Amino acid sequence: MHYLSMMTAVAIASLSVFGMPTTASAAELAGSWSGNGSIRLPSGDRENARCNVTYSRSTGSSYTAFAVCATKSARVSQSAKLQRVGGNAYEGSFYNSEYNVSGSMSVTVSGSSQVVSLDGGGAQASFRLSKR
Repeated sequence: MHYLSMMTAVAIASLSVFGMPTTASAAELAGSWSGNGSIRLPSGDRENARCNVTYSRSTGSSYTAFAVCATKSARVSQSAKLQRVGGNAYEGSFYNSEYNVSGSMSVTVSGSSQVVSLDGGGAQASFRLSKR
């Protein structure tokens, strides 16, 4: 697998931790979250990944996030900006400056867990995270 494709996928995966919450209050997004998921690379291959994400409230309904994700072959860091779009749903974008990869993401929060989806750079990722 091409290294840049792998890094793109990991970047997407690590940012999939950011997105649309469904049942928790908006305030519950802030804080540290971690969990596992998978990345579908541009080649079509899948790889498991683990991510740690920290969300901080920027304004009333917007958040910034910083994520570190790792697979068996790579580790990447990226940032994200999210906006509450209703209930416990958030949408936004992520960016990895090291590999110049960006894309969209969504997060759905339910209590102390969340589902994150990412799409960008020809790869997709999804994660289930728990509040730490």
